[in-house]
This record gives sequence, C-alpha cells and structure tokens, in this order.
Amino acid sequence: MSLRVQKAAALMTVQDGGRYGFQRFGLPESGPMDWWAFQAANLLVGNARSQAGIELGFSSAEISVETSGLIACCGAGYDLFVNGHKMPLWMSIWVKAGDKLQFEKGSGGNWAYLGVTGGIQTPEWMGSRSAYLRAGLGKRIQDGDLLPLIKGGGNFRQLAGSTLEPQLRPAYTQHPRLRVILGPHDARFTSASITDFWSEAYAISPRSDRMGYRLQGKPLVHHRGADLLSQGIVLGEIQVPADGQPIVMMPDHPTTGGYTSIGTVARVDLPLLAQAELSSAQIRFQPCSVSSAQDALAGVLDALDEGIESEEDEWQLL
Repeated sequence: MSLRVQKAAALMTVQDGGRYGFQRFGLPESGPMDWWAFQAANLLVGNARSQAGIELGFSSAEISVETSGLIACCGAGYDLFVNGHKMPLWMSIWVKAGDKLQFEKGSGGNWAYLGVTGGIQTPEWMGSRSAYLRAGLGKRIQDGDLLPLIKGGGNFRQLAGSTLEPQLRPAYTQHPRLRVILGPHDARFTSASITDFWSEAYAISPRSDRMGYRLQGKPLVHHRGADLLSQGIVLGEIQVPADGQPIVMMPDHPTTGGYTSIGTVARVDLPLLAQAELSSAQIRFQPCSVSSAQDALAGVLDALDEGIESEEDEWQLL
C-alpha cells in the first residue's frame, strides 16, 4: 500500500513513537505532539503503538490511496472525508485503491494523525523515523510526495469499524487545566508569582511550534533573575525566561537550557495542551504529585490497550 499526497497540510511530517537515547548528544525525542491520538490511530489499524504515521497540523490536506488497506484518523480540529463522505475519527476504515482522503481543518484543535496498517516506510535515523526538521532529519511532507508503506501481515480488514470508546478519548477543551509537578526552580520565583501561576489563565502565542508552546499572561517574577547554568530539559518542562512568560517544552524541545523552570506538565495532559488553539485557548495549571501523574498516565495506556471495540458490521463493507 502507498499514499500520494495531493495537498499537504501547513505542517505535515512522518512521526513515530520518538527517538530515545540521544538527548545527551543534543537530539530531542521528537515524536507526535498529541501522543494519545497518535497511539490510538496505530492501535486501531493493528499496528504497534509506536509505528510511524502521518502528523497533520494547522491546515487541510488531501491524500489519494494507491493500494487498498486499513486507516484510522485520530486527533482534534479536523474532519475526515473519504470520497466526499464524512467519516468518523477514532475509527478504523477500510479504503480502496483510488479513494480520496480529505482532512478538513476546523476548530477545536490543531493536530490529526493518520495511522495505516504497517506504518509509513521512510528512512530511520538513530532508530526512529520521526522527522526533526531543525536537524535535517526527515522532511516536511509536500504536495506530490509518495509515501510507501510497510506491508502488514494478517487479515486486517476484519478490524474495520473498530473504535476507541468516546469516554476513553482525551477530553479536549479550549480551557484545559493542566496538571503540573512543581520545580525544580520554584524557589526562584516570588510567592505571589507562584500563586499567580496556579490562578491565572494563559493564552498560547502564535510564535509557538513543535519545539515549545509560548504562553502569554501575567508575567511571573523571579528572585535573583531568570538565568542559571545550563541544565538538561525534559518534555513538558515549563521554562520562564526574563520576560516572565512561560514556555512549555514540546517534542522538538532543546535538550539543555539556562532559564529557571517552574514545573513540568504531566505527560498525560500534554495532548490537551497540544490541541489548544493558538491565541484563543485559555490555559490554567493545577499542582499534582509525581505519583499521581504516573498513575494517570498508566491508566490511559491501559485504556488504549483495552478500550478498542468493534462497531457495526456495515462499517466493514465500506
């Protein structure tokens, strides 16, 4: 099976589960902005949860199917059409050679993920197919690109119509309250600013990207300045430079930085941040412990494994 891109989205790349073990050399893990939707799209088509798929962001796209196979589209802010007929997201769909897939950008989110049985067969760099454009690993998908697929074994057509139950999907909202583990530099902020951090709302700057979501709101005030000796940075970490405006590290984040970090967004909530719309969404934070963040993440991973169910038989005949 292969796919032909007729019209690429504004930011459209191949991503897999991420590139691990190289942050000490300056390479972030990359991978999907919304890992929850990405993993669901893979599991719905019978793939391992980390198999390479397509990430679409910020605008519409069109793809033609060159060989029959099973697809699933998950995410927020998009509608899926097959040959002009609107189809459900978060459901596996059998498509035939010559079918046209349209991903129409709407409101309510930024990212959609196309999973295809077998996964996208692009070159691997350091054990991952994830594009990291800043380092020249992979490339932005463009109009006319042909995307070959890894041939999947087994009868995957029988999975058509499978869906992830709605109550097990992310509770996307444009007013998310994100769980944060405070620290390691919370003592470098005034007590009033810590209070403001928990109580004030933040918008997402249009200058945000896959490296980091820049927030706009009431500035946080430092003790003894914002700078420190460069330290390692993790996904979800919230750096606060001298202007007092937080920056949440996303999958293409730098691996070291010299600004104070007020906390780290729990990984389970990063999809909610990723899908919050630039400028219009209102972001708030709430404190949580490391153990509660771990328990919440484990619960979601278990639900992805156990929550996919078969739908009506008629879906298998599409």
